[in-house]
Amino acid sequence: MEHRRVKDQESFDRRSLSSNTATSSLSTAGGPKGKDSWKLKSIVTLALTLLTSSQAILIVWSKRAGKYEYSITTANFSVEALKCLLSLVALYRTWNSQGVTEDNRLTTSFDEVRVYPIPAMLYLVKNLLQYYIFAYVDAPAYQILKNLNIISTGVLYRIILKKKLSEIQWAAFILLCAGCTTAQLSPSSDHVLQTPIQGLVMAIVMALLSGFAGVYTEVIIKKHPSRNINAQNFWLYIFGMLFNLVAICVQDFDAVMNKGFFHGYSFITVLMILNHALSGIAVSMVMKYADNIVKVYSTSVAMLLTAIVSVFLFGFHLSLAFLLGSTVVSVSVYLHSVGKLQQQK
Repeated sequence: MEHRRVKDQESFDRRSLSSNTATSSLSTAGGPKGKDSWKLKSIVTLALTLLTSSQAILIVWSKRAGKYEYSITTANFSVEALKCLLSLVALYRTWNSQGVTEDNRLTTSFDEVRVYPIPAMLYLVKNLLQYYIFAYVDAPAYQILKNLNIISTGVLYRIILKKKLSEIQWAAFILLCAGCTTAQLSPSSDHVLQTPIQGLVMAIVMALLSGFAGVYTEVIIKKHPSRNINAQNFWLYIFGMLFNLVAICVQDFDAVMNKGFFHGYSFITVLMILNHALSGIAVSMVMKYADNIVKVYSTSVAMLLTAIVSVFLFGFHLSLAFLLGSTVVSVSVYLHSVGKLQQQK
C-alpha cells in the first residue's frame, strides 16, 4: 500500500512538472510577460510613433527648392532592397536556432510565389504617389489623409473576405471622414478646403491601393499560416525590387546611367529610406508583441507630433480646424479599433 502511495506521488510530480513545463513554453512562445512586456510595448510604441511622425517630414525635408533632386524610383528600390536584406537576416537567425524546415525555407512552389506580384505592384504605385502627393499637401495634412485607408480596408474586408462590420466601425468611418474634412478647412474665404482637388484625389487613390494591397497580402499570408513571415515577406520584397527596377528603367533610366544610381542623395534621403524600411518592421513588431490599441495611440500621437515639428521646420500654421479635425480622426481610429476587437471576441 505504501509502495503504491509513493508511486502515485511520483506520477503526480511528473504530471505537475510536465504541466509547469508546458505553461512555461506557452509563456515563452507568447512573448515576454509582466514588466518585460510593458517595457517592450513602450519601446515599440515609441519607435512606431517616431517613425510614423517623421515619415512625411523626411519626404518633405528631402526636397530642394520644391523638387526632388534624387530619383524617387531608386529610393523606392532601396527601401525594398533594405527590407529584403533585413528579412534575410531574420531568417538566418531562425535557421541558426531552429534549422531549415519546411516552414522557413525560401524554396517553395510556383503556386505560392505567383500571388506576390499583385500586392507588390499595388505597393509600387502607392509608394510613387506618396512622393507626388506632397506637391499638393503638407506633412500634417498627409498624416491625416492617409488614415482614409482605414475606410478602404474596412470596405474591402466586407467585400472580399465577407467580414461583417460592426455599427461602431461604421460610425468610426463617418467620424473619420468628418475629421479629415474638418482638418482641411481653410481659414481663407477663397477656398473651402486647404488641399486642392488633385491632392484629395491622390489621397483617395492611395487609400484604395493601400487598403487593397493590405487585404490581399493578409489573405496570402493566412493561406499558409505555418509559413515563416520573413520567408513570405522575402518574396513580396523581391517582386517589389523587380517592379521598382522596371520603374527605374521607364522613368529614370537616362538620369541613372548619366549621373549614377545614388545621384542627388543626401543624409536626409538616406534617413528617409531607412525610416520607410524600419516602419514596416515596427508595424510587424506591434502586431506580434503589442496590440492594435498601441498602433492606434502611435498613429494619433504621430499626427500631432508631425504638426508640431512642421511648425518649426516648414512654418506650418496650427489652426483650430486642424486641431479639432485631428482630434476627431484620433477618436474615429480608436472607435474602429474597439469595434474590431469586439468583433474578434
